[in-house]
Amino acid sequence: MQEGGYYNSKKTDDICQDVCGPQASRAALSMSRLRCILRGFDHKALLLLFVGLPLFIFGIYLHGQKITYFLRPLWESPPKPFNIIPHYYHENVSMENLCKLHGWGIRDTPRRVFDAVLFSNEVDILEIRWNELHPFVSEFVLLESNSTFTGQVKPLFFAQNREKFKFVESRLTYGVVGGRFVKGENPFVEESYQRVALDQLIRIAGINEDDLLIMSDVDEIPSGHTINLLRWCDDIPHKLHLELRNYLYSFQFYLDNRSWRASVHRYKPGKTRYAHFRQTDDLLADSGWHCSFCFRRISEFVFKMKAYSHVDRVRFSYFLKPSRIQDVICRGADLFDMLPEEYTFQEIIAKMGPIPSSYSAVHLPGHLLQNVDKYMYLLPGNCLRESG
Repeated sequence: MQEGGYYNSKKTDDICQDVCGPQASRAALSMSRLRCILRGFDHKALLLLFVGLPLFIFGIYLHGQKITYFLRPLWESPPKPFNIIPHYYHENVSMENLCKLHGWGIRDTPRRVFDAVLFSNEVDILEIRWNELHPFVSEFVLLESNSTFTGQVKPLFFAQNREKFKFVESRLTYGVVGGRFVKGENPFVEESYQRVALDQLIRIAGINEDDLLIMSDVDEIPSGHTINLLRWCDDIPHKLHLELRNYLYSFQFYLDNRSWRASVHRYKPGKTRYAHFRQTDDLLADSGWHCSFCFRRISEFVFKMKAYSHVDRVRFSYFLKPSRIQDVICRGADLFDMLPEEYTFQEIIAKMGPIPSSYSAVHLPGHLLQNVDKYMYLLPGNCLRESG
């Protein structure tokens, strides 16, 4: 022990002595308390806290949707498999033999066919669709609204382009439904409202029991020979989904054959309701084409991205930038920067990245190939779009 003084055996903190000790000035205390508090922390921990954590949160904000989709196999089971019905067709085989190959009988007269669609802005695709189905459809039923599914005011695009569809005018039931424009509402509510209105328009069109009713979006195009088969064959299922070849942006980017939402129904008054979800386990193979986001103009891409029920996929405003959309189209990439919507890790990984280009223009809608100058943008090797 030192003479005349106090002995303290505890070690002192040299760094904090100057700022936290009894001799520290008030200014030093106010400026340096944080230094004393943080001295006990490891520098790597501080770096992780102030740099790593914000970067992690920002990464989740940017790519959280991708992470969710990639982990989908962990939290969602795949849907029940379809009962796939083999589809036989050749132009030189008689209808009687085609029906027999499917295990069905042949009718004395064909059923009437009603093709019913909700219309947004797909003028070219509607023209291709109706020309494909024109020889086999008894009544075309089209409903459009002055509202998008997201509640935006929409021009009546079909009414503005009705002159292009004179070839179906004598067999057309056209209706308009006013939008409800409810702010903040789930887009699927407005979509359901419009489908109910279409259900009423189908009845106005004069559909009867056992007539065939095609339920599909405009860009889900059944092949003409498929509808001809179903209208002539007896004992076909009362409800039948159609397996369509899945294309994106044009017939250059073939994705898979897993588009199934299009369906054909033998109409039952009081029971058949227009819907766009799974309604049966029966699926007729290779029955047409689904050409999603197959637009001529960049402005039409922007319109649909903001108008359809999955508007939540537009997570950032730059997704709508025309130069980005053009680049995505030519690469066969995803407009919304999403991972594939699959149920196994193997399928997700296999479909990651841009869709490979296909250079086959075989077995495409006839009207498309008969008017290649008009629809060149839908054919392989023609990815550039008009801006207006």
